[in-house]
Amino acid sequence: MSEKLKEIVKEKYSQIANQSKTQNETSCCGSSGCCDSVDYTIFSDDYSSLQGYNKDADLGLGCGIPTEFAHLKPGDSVLDLGSGAGNDCFVARAIVGESGKVTGLDFTEAMIKKALINKEKLGFKNIEFVQGDIEEMPLPDSSFDVVISNCVLNLVPDKEKAFKEIYRVLKPGGHFCVSDVIISGNLPEKIKDDAEMYAGCVSGAIQKDDYLQIIKKNNFKEIEIKKEKEIEIPNAIMLNYISLDELRKFKKEKTGIYSITVVAKK
Repeated sequence: MSEKLKEIVKEKYSQIANQSKTQNETSCCGSSGCCDSVDYTIFSDDYSSLQGYNKDADLGLGCGIPTEFAHLKPGDSVLDLGSGAGNDCFVARAIVGESGKVTGLDFTEAMIKKALINKEKLGFKNIEFVQGDIEEMPLPDSSFDVVISNCVLNLVPDKEKAFKEIYRVLKPGGHFCVSDVIISGNLPEKIKDDAEMYAGCVSGAIQKDDYLQIIKKNNFKEIEIKKEKEIEIPNAIMLNYISLDELRKFKKEKTGIYSITVVAKK
């Protein structure tokens, strides 16, 4: 099942990679109409005032701004998991400067290509983009001061493996700052089982306590939620998957979908 989910994610994000943020806001796959029921930008924050922001790299796919709480400093070596078109990498690079290094890891070849085009335009020499699986990163042990990620780990089927890998690639004393989607309560089965809602960062989300427990289990210390906000999914989107009665029940049970930004230290 996990391999099937990975293929779904790869397919959807390959299509998204070939669009602008504006197209992603109106439908996730533009004129192809492949998944017009999910707005993939529904969680995204506004990056436009940040130093290093590059409009071409912003596809509106995040659910926070992990660099806000990552405590990056000049000279740091940073890894961005699920780097997409490079948005967070370019913002991180503005902070770590010429003496630092930023690596973006993404599962999708089309995203890597888009990120490399953006990097070429900017002429940066200390950013690299690597294609690979977060569950098995093609990166050496203890090689990064900071790991960041933005609305991506919820797309990884095996979150235990993901955090184990984050721990492995961090230097001793290094830390991570991750923005992600979690849930409180129970999602309706039709949404949990839907591939589109998985790729849209909803059905792959897990309970907050379970999420934090996975981090703790992988030996991270000083775990702290820096930011939390509830995400309202429009009724029109929900009604593509569940009936009006099921929607009323969902609202009554107060199931919440949240974006959180978490930090922890190795």
